[in-house]
Amino acid sequence: MKTISKETLAMLREKYPAGTRVELVYMDDPYTSLTTGDKGTVKHVDDVGTIHISWDCGSLLGAVYGMDVITKTI
Repeated sequence: MKTISKETLAMLREKYPAGTRVELVYMDDPYTSLTTGDKGTVKHVDDVGTIHISWDCGSLLGAVYGMDVITKTI
């Protein structure tokens, strides 16, 4: 398992607080049904930097820092 610096973790938690709306740009998971453009709401960022998201389609899959790409929406 990769470790994440305290500074990076703090930055992720500041950038993606609970309630932040996000859109999926890329996910490195061949088994997910999520696709580019799917939107969801951040639930929390865990201690390894995974951004846990409640996706509008019903999925609860987290975005892995350094592998998956999400962007904030308005």
